[in-house]
Amino acid sequence: MVQKTLLWSAIVASFASISTVLASDSDVLSLTDKNFKDEVLDKDLMLVEFFAPWCGHCKALAPEYELAATELKGNIPLAKVDCTENEALCQEHKVQGYPTLKVFRKGESSEYNGARKKDGIVSYMKKQNLPAVSDLTASDALDTFKTADKVVVVAYIKSDDKESKEAFDTLANKLRDDYSFGLVTDEQLAKGENVKEFPALVLYKDFDEKRADLSGAALKDGDWTAFVKSNAIPLLDQVDGDNFGTYADSGLPLGYAFTANEKDRATFDALLRPVATKYKGKINLVHIDGAKYAGHASNVGLKEEDFPAFAIQDLENQAKYPLLPKDGKLTTDAADDFVKGVIAGTIAPTLNSAAIPESNDGAVKVVVGKQFNEIVMDKSKDVFVEIYAPWCGHCKKLAPTWEKLGEQVKEKGGDSLVIAKLDGTENDIPPETHVHANGFPTLKFVKAETNEVVDYNGDRSYEDLVRFINEQATDRSFKLELKTEDTPVTEEKADESKDNKDAKDDDAANHDEL
Repeated sequence: MVQKTLLWSAIVASFASISTVLASDSDVLSLTDKNFKDEVLDKDLMLVEFFAPWCGHCKALAPEYELAATELKGNIPLAKVDCTENEALCQEHKVQGYPTLKVFRKGESSEYNGARKKDGIVSYMKKQNLPAVSDLTASDALDTFKTADKVVVVAYIKSDDKESKEAFDTLANKLRDDYSFGLVTDEQLAKGENVKEFPALVLYKDFDEKRADLSGAALKDGDWTAFVKSNAIPLLDQVDGDNFGTYADSGLPLGYAFTANEKDRATFDALLRPVATKYKGKINLVHIDGAKYAGHASNVGLKEEDFPAFAIQDLENQAKYPLLPKDGKLTTDAADDFVKGVIAGTIAPTLNSAAIPESNDGAVKVVVGKQFNEIVMDKSKDVFVEIYAPWCGHCKKLAPTWEKLGEQVKEKGGDSLVIAKLDGTENDIPPETHVHANGFPTLKFVKAETNEVVDYNGDRSYEDLVRFINEQATDRSFKLELKTEDTPVTEEKADESKDNKDAKDDDAANHDEL
């Protein structure tokens, strides 16, 4: 993934000495390095956004964040820090991308993992303000709790069952960012909810069958977590940037029904709903707006002109399985057979690949999807591969350094190391290699003999890359000497981040991304 983005500027320097600065038309606190400790570290709960004024994602978040701050005003404060004005403060809190949102409790911080729309922010922070488990001792409290959110989880446990209570506390603390948890020990209340066996878990929701029950299992069993996650997702919801993370966290493959209009969506809903029901807990199926997210179609092996269409993506290893019926029409039986085959592993993933180059004798070897295993996973030699995008500013600045490394390795001779590059926008990496690119450029050192993959996370200067190669080389007699002449200038990271962000924004200008 390309670097995240942040919000609009902080307050002017002349107001920096004021302990809290609140713009007259804003309910979001503006914080600086001078007032941060006083305003944040003693608060029971606060959400803080670290942003940069130039960041596109920050600008998009700004109005939603403001609305959330207004709704939560007087209960849970929301604040922001301009990292271009408070660099040391942002470094102290390990801010690496924009926007970064962190939840603070008495000075201790954790990552915000909720949606970035007003309702999602409000819901997430209200959950944070509750105890991990709410004790429900009366019928009216239970009735209110059941409808307090889109999904709530209630455990029915006998009052003397300490082991189950402790296990439920563990479950609730683990998933509190996503769901609200309640506990009922009153057996009469349980009977009123038609709970006849203890311990029991009931998931109340405002969609599909409205309720899911599980009982008779030990709460410490991992099935409880799987039960909550699988039943908290609608059978055939519309996926977008706000709820995509929920599907990613489920750990299940995701089947997309791409449609461009309501008529096609209704048709696909009718034929896919039986499949979604049959394979619930093994795969999630969703509708996706083919016009808004057309760019995502290529990520799963489809083209825009294929719509309406269906494809499956294994989110863990990015394997993709497009279903392209020969007659152009999808049926329930065809979808059922396809889903069953993907789950069983009898259907191979589709691999995008550029054409194999006719000549590949350059200092930097060109890798395409079809030859990734042959070149990069060759156990006879080390391979240092760059996964890049043609539009990426980082990649353009790295190119002369990467070429210089390739030339130096070629001059040295021998077959113990290969410097390589792969265009990540045209080529898929075979999922079985477990090599993933989460941004551009991604640099991976694949060791000879073992195929151990070592991530390069250092500075992209020539000197640091040479040091890394000498440290990682399987052949301990292999050493590159530093060549100081014509060494490319080390990248200017802040400017380059902006350039790369702008390039990505230009590339995705016509389509939203999940």
